[in-house]
Amino acid sequence: MHLLYLDDSGSGPNKSEKHLVLGGVSVFEAQAHWVIQQMDKLAESIDPKSPHSVEFHASEIFSRRAKPWNGMTVDDARGVIKAVLQIIAGSYDSARAFACAIHKDSYPGRDPMELAFEDLCSRFDLYLSRLRAGGDRQRGLLILDKSVYETSLQHMAREFRELGTRWGGIKNLADIPFFVDSKASRLVQLADHVAYAVFRRYEAGDTQYLDIIASKFDSADGIVHGLVHKQTTNPDCMCIACMSRRSVGTRVSLDS
Repeated sequence: MHLLYLDDSGSGPNKSEKHLVLGGVSVFEAQAHWVIQQMDKLAESIDPKSPHSVEFHASEIFSRRAKPWNGMTVDDARGVIKAVLQIIAGSYDSARAFACAIHKDSYPGRDPMELAFEDLCSRFDLYLSRLRAGGDRQRGLLILDKSVYETSLQHMAREFRELGTRWGGIKNLADIPFFVDSKASRLVQLADHVAYAVFRRYEAGDTQYLDIIASKFDSADGIVHGLVHKQTTNPDCMCIACMSRRSVGTRVSLDS
């Protein structure tokens, strides 16, 4: 089974932020253990006495709000974020990153989390369909950090399985999403870092984190399918998601 771990970065209600990102990483179930081992090794280098107490939450590391990050220099703390992202960059070829960045003002009256969730459900399903066409018959499962969205996203996922999304049916998901405590899941913590890397790119124009994992976003035929920038204000956006569609002559639909 292919497991897509997702977490969000940014806040829908926060008017001081222009974007919300839902993002994460897909791994084959047998590969999850390797990723967890790498995360645990990194945690042990930070707190050898209590590595399991170390939770990798990118925004907290970046701001150094709490222990153990508040005892680090800016460079050391941000080096931890990069080290987490390097785990994705150096992981199995079958590991794929996915993220949807929503420019909130482009969709007034819409819930950005629900927009991003529908988009990623569709993208993950299309990814699994491509794998199936190549002989991989494994289905997928979504695993997210527990949040206030748990009930609504589970309901949406049921509707997608029965009625499909606006882009078509969902055929390759094994069940409704599962929600777990990020403190207990290294892979959700990894997903948090993917979402934060994308958030920093679109919210602050800071590409240093996204650059580490850019090659891991699902792509095919020269198009980056795993990363989408949903906005209606700049048809000439130069981000890798928008540019990859233009570079192959694909019509760019900012609302798709």
